[in-house]
Amino acid sequence: MDKPLIVGVDGSDPSLAALDWAVDEATAHGVPLRIVHASRWEWYEGHEPSFGINRSSVQALSDHIAASAVERALRRASAVKVTSEVVSEDPAAALARLSAEAGGVVVGSRGRGELAELLLGSVSLSVAAHAASPVIVVRGTEGKVTGGLSTVAVGVDDPEEAAHAVRFALHEAQVRNAAVIAVHAWRCPAREMPDFPAPTNDDHRRRAEQLVEEAVRGAAAAARSGMTVRGRTVEGHARTALLDAARTADLLVVGARRRKGHVGMQLGPVNHAVLHHAACPVAVVPHA
Repeated sequence: MDKPLIVGVDGSDPSLAALDWAVDEATAHGVPLRIVHASRWEWYEGHEPSFGINRSSVQALSDHIAASAVERALRRASAVKVTSEVVSEDPAAALARLSAEAGGVVVGSRGRGELAELLLGSVSLSVAAHAASPVIVVRGTEGKVTGGLSTVAVGVDDPEEAAHAVRFALHEAQVRNAAVIAVHAWRCPAREMPDFPAPTNDDHRRRAEQLVEEAVRGAAAAARSGMTVRGRTVEGHARTALLDAARTADLLVVGARRRKGHVGMQLGPVNHAVLHHAACPVAVVPHA
């Protein structure tokens, strides 16, 4: 990561947790931090008769949120280079657009306007589905967010598709002095094709172990001396295996499985599951 790190803020507690995480991340990587607050003027202007809000008051509030975020960031790490900007744009669209200029985009699990019962805010989910750079959704308890477990977990499926996620996980582990755990889930189908021999559980397990070995081999070759890189195969659903790994990790890294649907670009069900339920921050890394 050599490009600036972007963090979206809106003054909510989850966005402030994301800001703190982003400050630590920018410091560890030695990159500038770019704080972005996005606000849709037209939304407020359209409601001005009933709420008595005008553009100047919204501008003042937005400027205050951005300035307060800069002050908080510099209190946490005075050496990091911090800039801020306020854009009159939909927050998800703005962060997705700016992601092309960033080494990563950091967002909170929910925003100011999200319902309290939502597990993941719509802005966070949309940015993860559309950003050109890795997106880190900061979630989990304070102890998990501050990173004291010295482990980065990464989900691997096809070794080639997982290459970007594995490289990201490796780099994160290097700056954290952490181990990398590559997790792959496998399942033995209940029914096989009748005209072909039915593979046994051992056959599926061996294939899974070979796949993880291949993914880990490349990561281990690029790792610095003394760094731990190991694989873990789990029989069962991928989402369950990854959520289990997140319980003992400082960061969970997954590749972006995006697909085009009737409502636009969407993430796959496994990504949805970990973004909604993981016990630690989740990094979604595009395949390409």
